[in-house]
Amino acid sequence: MNFQQLRYIREVERCGLNISSAAEALHTAQPGVSHQIRQLEEELNVQIFERNGKRLVGVTQPGRAVLAMAERVLRELEHIKQVGFEFTHEASGSLSIATTHTQACYALPPVIKRFTELYPNVRLHLHQGSPTQIAQLAASGVADIAIATEGIDLDEDLAMMPCYQWNRSVIAPLGHPVLECDPLTLEAIASHPIVTYDFAYAGRSKINRAFEDAGLRPNMVLTALDADVIKTYVKLGLGIGLLATMAYDPERDAALGMIDAAHLFEASTTRIGIRRGSYLRGFHYAFIEMFAPHLDRKAVDAAM
Repeated sequence: MNFQQLRYIREVERCGLNISSAAEALHTAQPGVSHQIRQLEEELNVQIFERNGKRLVGVTQPGRAVLAMAERVLRELEHIKQVGFEFTHEASGSLSIATTHTQACYALPPVIKRFTELYPNVRLHLHQGSPTQIAQLAASGVADIAIATEGIDLDEDLAMMPCYQWNRSVIAPLGHPVLECDPLTLEAIASHPIVTYDFAYAGRSKINRAFEDAGLRPNMVLTALDADVIKTYVKLGLGIGLLATMAYDPERDAALGMIDAAHLFEASTTRIGIRRGSYLRGFHYAFIEMFAPHLDRKAVDAAM
């Protein structure tokens, strides 16, 4: 048994059991891939793939176990390589972050600015998407770190670490009557058309729950994927906005007024998710601690 054979069976599975595609991805010949898989099956005395003639048509039960273990072995092999690389390139490499629009625009900029000043030789990649997409990017290894509020805590492949809590505010064009409410109530909010986040984003479930518990059915005239879109349509007079307080900038949003609504809604928690078993380099730990100071190396290792 060797690492090459493990790479071959993994790639064949990834390519939908198409040996030709796997051979092309591995930059080798198809007969060589077939031969190495046969050798591995003979050594293990189990059939990894089901066959119909020369075609692979499925994965056997023991084959699924072998493939799962092969994935873990190859992942650890990559981690070993990364250890050697880190000692020769301590402050260089790449950091890939998957996050939502709100985090990318309003929470991450000061952190990324500080990080790039301290680690100028680390290339940063920022992926934006829905919480489900973010979790998939981190679980598959495309992203090193996932940052989001909802959704990623449901992925068992990710170690989850709470970063900070936040709440919501109501925004409206200057002079709008909702801005004069003291105190602001759910009834006052529900009496106006509302523009807010899409259900999968930014703690939307907590917004719905608060209105439901109060027996209210607000008129959500528009839902959007990010705060900037919400603010655009509030400025156009489509309705009042309900969004993360961090997304309101008094200078940039001078045409809008804001009133805090934290007393009306349960706070949401933004979390960092990292694939279990990942090898983290020094600058990974540094970035996490910059974003959430309580998550030092010891805390991250404990969560992993």
